[in-house]
Amino acid sequence: MSFKSFFRELWEIKDRLAIKPKRGGEGRNWRSRTRSHIAPDEVLPQPEAVQQGQWANLPPELLLDIIRRVEESETSWPARTAVLFCASVCKSWRNITKEVVKTPEQCGRLTFPISLKQPGPRDSPIQCYVRRHRATSTYRLYSGLVPSENESDKLLLAAKRVRRATGTDFVISLVADDFSWIRSTYVGKLRSNFFGTKFTMYDTQQNNQSTRPIHANKQVSPRMSACNYTIGAISYELNVLRTRGPRRMHCAIHSIPVSCIQQGGNAPTPTSFTACVDNQCSPLPASKGKEPETDASSTCIEGAQVQDLGESLVLKNKAPRWHEQLRCWCLNFRGRVTVASVKNFQLVVDVDPALNVSVEEQEKIILQFGKIGKDIFTMDYRYPLSAFQAFAICLSSFDTKPACE
Repeated sequence: MSFKSFFRELWEIKDRLAIKPKRGGEGRNWRSRTRSHIAPDEVLPQPEAVQQGQWANLPPELLLDIIRRVEESETSWPARTAVLFCASVCKSWRNITKEVVKTPEQCGRLTFPISLKQPGPRDSPIQCYVRRHRATSTYRLYSGLVPSENESDKLLLAAKRVRRATGTDFVISLVADDFSWIRSTYVGKLRSNFFGTKFTMYDTQQNNQSTRPIHANKQVSPRMSACNYTIGAISYELNVLRTRGPRRMHCAIHSIPVSCIQQGGNAPTPTSFTACVDNQCSPLPASKGKEPETDASSTCIEGAQVQDLGESLVLKNKAPRWHEQLRCWCLNFRGRVTVASVKNFQLVVDVDPALNVSVEEQEKIILQFGKIGKDIFTMDYRYPLSAFQAFAICLSSFDTKPACE
């Protein structure tokens, strides 16, 4: 059988396994405009006829070689969906695909949802962009250099700003139309204080006992337990005297030890979304006839209680220089930022000189964020930050800060 005819049959199998459309006459196309393109960690049990089909009985050596070739040939979205089709054929195909697909640190590509919480590559950054929607107070993170027509195929994360009496919350989700913390698509949040000068980053551990995929998130039980634990803090220096200059910020990432940037160090790399501890994250008590409150802050765990990784990694914004001719503060974004804005920043590590960290590592830009058009921003991140952590840090720049400017 030729390689071309093989993929034709694979495509037919994919069509038979496609998710049924919802009521209302929506098309069968699985690419919804508001859904993340990244494949779910867990899929619905496939019909037994497909499980025992001819593709499930391929020799493991041949199957491994086929999936490896597909993974190497597809390097960007949306063409990389061919890798996900292989993982959706059956259980054996999915297990081999997960063995072939490497972490973003190793291959520089994003594939499965857990990739969003794994450190980026060391050599070159992963380039993304953020689109702000003022009317709905939402922010969407996409993969790619610049905006394109098929943005729905490259959606990574989405966030919604929720104003409260004591501050602001940015709820982060895998999809762009559901920001409830009781859903399986909820991945974390960012919470600010009243003045918008201090932020706390929360990551979530989800109950992964459900086998429903991400696309069926609205069918997840509303009583599914979820909890948050602190993974970092962001602080902006006060500017009471209103002196000229850009914002000054510091980011302490509690979930990443400072030893990861030393020679031979490695950042924590999760392999799956882990479940909550029952005694710490039991479902919220609800009175008779009422659903539990949908406030994710009700079950928060301090980072030190989750894991003790030693001294935390601290990032600081790179100091810009004053350009006399342009009469403004300037940073070298290497063409990735084209519009001057107070939100633009670059982050580098802030370490003690006593630590064994090379000068080159100290000057390496870990995260940069800047404006390229109306409500469009670029975001480039690298090791040891993950896409989720980088996105949360960039969201802090959108909140108003009357005491810092």
